[in-house]
Amino acid sequence: MADGGMGKLGSPSGMVHLARLLQFSDSALPIGSFAFSNGLESALQTGVVSGPETLLDYVDLILRQTARMDGIALLHAHRAALAGDYAAILEADRELYCRRVGEEQQQMLTRVGRKFSELALTIMPSPELARWLDDIKAEATPGCLPISQAVVLARMGVDEVEAFVMHQYGIATMILSAALRLMRIDHLDTQRILFTAQGQVERDYLAVRDLSLDEMASFAPVFDVLVAHHTTTHVRLFMN
Repeated sequence: MADGGMGKLGSPSGMVHLARLLQFSDSALPIGSFAFSNGLESALQTGVVSGPETLLDYVDLILRQTARMDGIALLHAHRAALAGDYAAILEADRELYCRRVGEEQQQMLTRVGRKFSELALTIMPSPELARWLDDIKAEATPGCLPISQAVVLARMGVDEVEAFVMHQYGIATMILSAALRLMRIDHLDTQRILFTAQGQVERDYLAVRDLSLDEMASFAPVFDVLVAHHTTTHVRLFMN
């Protein structure tokens, strides 16, 4: 069967392109994101989240924060990958890692980022991905998830808007998947929340697309407190 045509970057286009983008966006992708709640566990324990409406507020907060940190780094790394500027990819990775507060946040970014890179290299081998993964394994770069996504998706010919949407979608589904295990909520509620939250993705992309790495910042003190709370709690289900 034909491969669906080739784009100018040598990547599958049309139906095949969409199918593969959906594959890498799947919440069931085996990269270990199920082990992290992005602060939701502590948000429930402290009463910040208590039901569907406050959960929606929490998801929206995290998506805004992520766009202004991870999203900026992802866009810069994606552009660098398309330009063949490997040094700029490493810079984006380093700058993002240094700005993420807390050991658990850094652990989430790097563990899932490495798994994502390993998966990608297994199913679509390339020298670029092999070099990236080798540097992660050698601890020459942290290997944060957004940067790994940028490297892989650029190799696939995914444009930066699609890459940004995919990353934001993954963050939202990570939180909502955790919600199903942590609180009294059903799949209908989580799908409603996901649908509503994803309606803001264009707003977030437009807000950050022209920002520099130096402008990566996140003012979310409640979230930072929740991260600190989770680090010290004695009983917990998730790693973050």
